[in-house]
Amino acid sequence: MDRAVDAANLGGTAAAGDLSIWGMFMHASPMVKLVMLGLVLCSIMVWAIIFDKIVTLRRINKAASAFEDRFWSGGSLDDLYESDGAKPVHPLAAVFGAAMGEWRRSARIPGVDLVRGGVKERVDRAIIITVTREMDRLRRWVIFLATVAPVAPFIGLFGTVWGIMHSFASIAAEHNTNLSVVAPGISEALFATAIGLITAIPAYVAYNVISNSLDLFQDRLEGFGTEFAAILSRQSEERA
Repeated sequence: MDRAVDAANLGGTAAAGDLSIWGMFMHASPMVKLVMLGLVLCSIMVWAIIFDKIVTLRRINKAASAFEDRFWSGGSLDDLYESDGAKPVHPLAAVFGAAMGEWRRSARIPGVDLVRGGVKERVDRAIIITVTREMDRLRRWVIFLATVAPVAPFIGLFGTVWGIMHSFASIAAEHNTNLSVVAPGISEALFATAIGLITAIPAYVAYNVISNSLDLFQDRLEGFGTEFAAILSRQSEERA
């Protein structure tokens, strides 16, 4: 009988001493498991956002370069509007389409002075609104990275504190302070902090890199909008 009890205790100690990732998760308290699962879910979302933004930024920069080549090739602005601006598929074409569309609508109104009739102000406003709308769309979910980066370590720390409290309670109940009893519980608790850091570090780095890339692209949109508004202003003066 004593040998059976000793064997059972040995098996329980071996199970508690499983320091693999799955073993630490399975032997953690329910609250720590909940913290770990939440952090893993956040990590998955972080990497999904990173992948989506990298692909999107590459696509829109490539499309913008191709559009600028067509724009500065000396072709007809009306033809470019019909092919790209009327139904834009990328932000730069949307800025061009909004400005060109506003200018064309004003030019079709009989008796409107394209120089003094407030056309330039409407074109500028259309450019500003379009740039703002397109950048808001591109920045969607980036705020999630900015939220996860500082919060995830604290959530992991909460899981660690809770796990350590649970471990000490178990130690007090068993009246055993042997290292083989203490170490597994502490390892499980610290695992929550490790997951928090693994989640936070990529989110922090990605937020800074993606935000900088978006700021550069916004400068590109605004620069193009300013140049195109100047071109439309000159055309207005020529027609006048």
